Amino acid sequence: MSQYINFKNVQVNPNIVLSIDEAGQTVDSIKRGQRIVSIITTILTYVFILALALTVLFPFYWMIITSLKQKAEIEATSQTFFPNIVMWSNYTYVFQVFDFGNYMWNTIVVAIFSTAGTLLTTVFAAFAFARLNFKGRDTLFMVFLMTMMIPGEMMVISNYITVAAFGWIKDQSLLEAYAAMIVPFWVSVFHIYLLRQNFKQIPNELYLAAKVDGKSDWSYLWKVMVPLAAPTLISITILKFMGTWNSYVWPNLVTQKDEYRLISNGLRGSAFTDVDTGQVEYGYQMAASFCVTVPLFLLFVFFRKYIMKGVGRAGIKG
Repeated sequence: MSQYINFKNVQVNPNIVLSIDEAGQTVDSIKRGQRIVSIITTILTYVFILALALTVLFPFYWMIITSLKQKAEIEATSQTFFPNIVMWSNYTYVFQVFDFGNYMWNTIVVAIFSTAGTLLTTVFAAFAFARLNFKGRDTLFMVFLMTMMIPGEMMVISNYITVAAFGWIKDQSLLEAYAAMIVPFWVSVFHIYLLRQNFKQIPNELYLAAKVDGKSDWSYLWKVMVPLAAPTLISITILKFMGTWNSYVWPNLVTQKDEYRLISNGLRGSAFTDVDTGQVEYGYQMAASFCVTVPLFLLFVFFRKYIMKGVGRAGIKG
């Protein structure tokens, strides 16, 4: 077979031959079309994101303007998007009649101890499921995951019976009220799963090297795994703290006195109800809600990168 190709008999269609100028114009038109498509796609994306942002932010904006309105303006048929008269006195009223300090103290105490206990149980359970080899480990972990399918409301009755059996409900003291609000929620399957996935990303060679050096599992856990999983632990801390801060149903159920309850329960108390008519004073209530929301908002703003980083790292490896 000949190694060369004879091009003498090859026919070229003259209709598809382009000059250099025509080829350049064709390339420019293609690039221009691509730029137009890219610009339109970017605009639509930002419009969609802006619409979602406005949808999320609008309730907060409405809460703020409601906290600055008069009662008559709030109850009017036609609502305004900015108060006609700014009522800063609504915030003054909140701190005068609302036991803000006591509710805040209860919330901080419950949030700190609940978060600390959850961190301990989460670290130990995640380490056991990620590194320790024992019979039935994977089966037990699957059972744990299956409990995530059960709505939390279904656990209220069993949890209430448990804390009542411990004597934390009848003739309740402040410490018993704290225990009833804290202890049942020291275990979080979601947080265990989150940290376990992060622990599994740590190379097993580090664990084997630590065992060769004579390190115990306890030493390896606190000196190697916990520092490497710090972003995820920070995420768990913030998420747990925020969840406790916003909890309403359980603290309202297990506490026998108003002074034992959390800030979210206080917002639904009688301090914002008109004695004569029995109607809720929404201006005062929204002012108190804004004061309660600000700490959580600042917490998320300053630590949002740790939340995103911790959740993102836990989702890399299954």
